[in-house]
Amino acid sequence: MFQRSVAVGSSSGLHARPASLFVQAAARQPVRVTVAKEGGDPVDARSLLSVLALGARRGDTVVLSAEGPQAEDALDELAALVALDHDAAEQ
Repeated sequence: MFQRSVAVGSSSGLHARPASLFVQAAARQPVRVTVAKEGGDPVDARSLLSVLALGARRGDTVVLSAEGPQAEDALDELAALVALDHDAAEQ
């Protein structure tokens, strides 16, 4: 199993638009991906309600996990998305 730890970059955390973009990207991956707040239980990264329920705020560390032949590429893409400040990009 592959894992990536990444700090949430958006000032609104993984809420609303950033969470939606993350879930859509996770759904496009060829492998199943889970996400957890550091020290918490993992949830399906394709579930918007589950991702929102994490309550991940800016600066919180989340752990992305996946298994399979394309897991590393999937985690790299999703980690970059989590680290990006989507709120700053709108300004």
